Amino acid sequence: MRPELMNALTLAYLGDAVFEVYIRNYLIVDKGITKPNDLQKAAVQYVSAYAQAGFMKEALKNDWLSEEEVRIYKRGRNTKGHGVKNKTTLTHNQSSGFEAIIGHLYLLEEHERIGEIVNMYKQYVDSLITD
Repeated sequence: MRPELMNALTLAYLGDAVFEVYIRNYLIVDKGITKPNDLQKAAVQYVSAYAQAGFMKEALKNDWLSEEEVRIYKRGRNTKGHGVKNKTTLTHNQSSGFEAIIGHLYLLEEHERIGEIVNMYKQYVDSLITD
């Protein structure tokens, strides 16, 4: 399988699921959140199109991504997808680009790199959250 030839929305679909597992693990294991209601509230802060779009702006500005990852992001960002409610199209597209990177890396079995990106992402979101 050659993920670089796959539809970017397919990569984003897979990346969304993979990313969610990383974040759920972080919330339960690292943050120690165990109550379902608290987990849901916390997850919303981490797994949101707005957080993903903001992270991507920082990642691009600070050169946190490889050239290939930027290329996959742009493919994912520029695709025309399904309708989205309550989000701007730009934010949704940036989020899809982020998820496409994760999906692409997952198919390449680049789990260490996914972990690096997720760690940068967690630090980014943690810096925004005020308790």
